[in-house]
Amino acid sequence: MRNLDKYKGVIPAFYACYDKEGNISPEGVKALTKYFVEKGVKGVYVNGSSGECIYQSVEDRKIVLENVMEAAEGKLTVIAHVACNNTKDSQELAAHAQKAGVDAIACIPPIYFHLPEYAIAQYWNDISDAAPDTDFIIYNIPQLAGVSLTQSLFAEMRKNPRVIGVKNSSMPVQDIQIFKQAAGEDYIIFNGPDEQFISGRVIGAEGGIGGTYGVMPELFLKMDELVKAGRLEEARAIQYDADEIIYKMCTAHGNMYGVIKEILRINENLDLGGVRKPLASLIPEDMPIVEEAAKMIRDAKAKL
Repeated sequence: MRNLDKYKGVIPAFYACYDKEGNISPEGVKALTKYFVEKGVKGVYVNGSSGECIYQSVEDRKIVLENVMEAAEGKLTVIAHVACNNTKDSQELAAHAQKAGVDAIACIPPIYFHLPEYAIAQYWNDISDAAPDTDFIIYNIPQLAGVSLTQSLFAEMRKNPRVIGVKNSSMPVQDIQIFKQAAGEDYIIFNGPDEQFISGRVIGAEGGIGGTYGVMPELFLKMDELVKAGRLEEARAIQYDADEIIYKMCTAHGNMYGVIKEILRINENLDLGGVRKPLASLIPEDMPIVEEAAKMIRDAKAKL
């Protein structure tokens, strides 16, 4: 049986960090990485949805990962999302990630064209072959990718010995149970939807990867602790607080990640820039929402 302990726990999805010109900010990347080390999370998931990966170049994503690895100093489990909408670029990022020393690479399926399952499996296996000494995690997010990880496709991918599990971001929590029952203890299933962190954990996920963990890691770390201790009523109360914060952040005109970065500036003195177009930037009318959400996070942390 494989040792998967380094993946079990709270793994925030890493945010894109930009300078005033909208370019990748190495300083911002390093500051955010050190923030996560100080908060005591298990690891980081780099260049995924929260990292605005589909709006970044191959070179952008290399710069981000290199600076994360430098600042992490081996203190975090690092999972690099390397999928692009073509195999060649994805393989280049996979090889780069292995050379950088990541723990695992992850991939969504190809988007836009609806490919048959055998072509999706070939895409993932080709990418995995470019990082032959690195664990591989399937990223299932059908509501955005337009492709669902079926049981037949998952079974095909388990023939690849580098595949260690699934980051499951589909909304039905039952999917976690289905994948866990199919794969067994030699694979890890990550809860994806932040709003169901404790639900996913209770039904079988051993860890979580989420886009809002980073703005309130204390809440998710406490939920993780309480779930492990079987103190589910207490965990549920924190989940409700976290969900209210998420709902509030989603009411802004600007993209949620823009809201999150502004909250991190207010609450943590982190300057990560804005979001990359075509994601919507914050407008002045968003600031009361940002301030309220920032206070909600402070208040929720004060209860812990």
